[in-house]
Amino acid sequence: MGRGTLRKVRVMLESAATLVQEYADLEAQLADPAVHSDQDLVRRLNKRYASLAPTVAAYHAWHAARDDVAAARELAVQDKAFAEELPTLEAVEAAAEEKLRRLLVPRDPDDERDIILEVKAGEGGEESALFAGDLLRMYLRYAERRGWRTEVIDATESALGGYKDVQVSVKARGAAEPGDAPWARLKYEGGVHRVQRVPVTESQGRIHTSAAGVWVMPEVDDVEVTIDTNDLKVDVFRSSGPGGQSVNTTDSAVRITHLPTGTVVSCQNEKSQLQNKESAMRVLRARLHELAQNEADAVASAQRKSQIRTVDRSERVRTYNYPENRVADHRTGYKAYNLDLVLDGDLDPIVQSAVDADDAVRMAAVADGSSGL
Repeated sequence: MGRGTLRKVRVMLESAATLVQEYADLEAQLADPAVHSDQDLVRRLNKRYASLAPTVAAYHAWHAARDDVAAARELAVQDKAFAEELPTLEAVEAAAEEKLRRLLVPRDPDDERDIILEVKAGEGGEESALFAGDLLRMYLRYAERRGWRTEVIDATESALGGYKDVQVSVKARGAAEPGDAPWARLKYEGGVHRVQRVPVTESQGRIHTSAAGVWVMPEVDDVEVTIDTNDLKVDVFRSSGPGGQSVNTTDSAVRITHLPTGTVVSCQNEKSQLQNKESAMRVLRARLHELAQNEADAVASAQRKSQIRTVDRSERVRTYNYPENRVADHRTGYKAYNLDLVLDGDLDPIVQSAVDADDAVRMAAVADGSSGL
């Protein structure tokens, strides 16, 4: 075994052993009756305990596989039968190492969160609004396929049935497996999505290009993001656009301005002013959390930034070409000719291409021993 390989194994052992010890400490804490007097603490401990479980199991599996290989090599000197078993045992060890290495990759701290997803029409008028509606349907169908719950928080419809702007919350049902929560899967969707097709408003049959923007934010609760009410300016106004009778006849719509940051959020979908204010506060918390994260990334080292977010979610993300039934991701190079299926929610392959691109950089950092583990 070369020096480079030995170094990688040592780094992996040290980082994994630290997590195994933390797991044991958490188990001891959770077994202490005194701890259960603080339910908030118990929830935090349980969440961390559950998140470490897959890594601890993978560590033990890898350790057992290494011991099996070492024992077989020692016995193979005297018994050829053990020599014949070595390739199989080494393959098991390699697979266990790869699984452990993936689990040790530095994760985005928000990966277990639910999200608020916003789709906003760009330049292109009604065609862009219709495309925004197509994107919304795509994400709703994808969420349905994965068993997630969705709720439209606020929406401004266009004259032809598209959306000028729509916000939707996406929540996992119960505790999601590592890497399977809404943020972990959909955080790479943020950016500019471009469509090429013949608009319904085009009488000459010419192909037009228009775009819509997607913004994905991890959802946080009021304990995690504290907002001083003195920092808020709250305006109420009469809702506009489609809605129930009371929606358009009472001052139920709410606009909240966070004065220190200038962040403005408005909601008008609900019939009551209180409901709209609660919805607007959910979106505001998510935006302030995202703003704080972006500021933290900006002052971090270039190395840390590459580990946290290696796929830029602010750039042009994807092109949807209707005449060729083609979808192409401009960041990962993914291309397929099944646009109809993608728009029907079959997003996993294209989402996975972004996840894999991100993981490749993170795993390389672990292999180089530069991950900070």
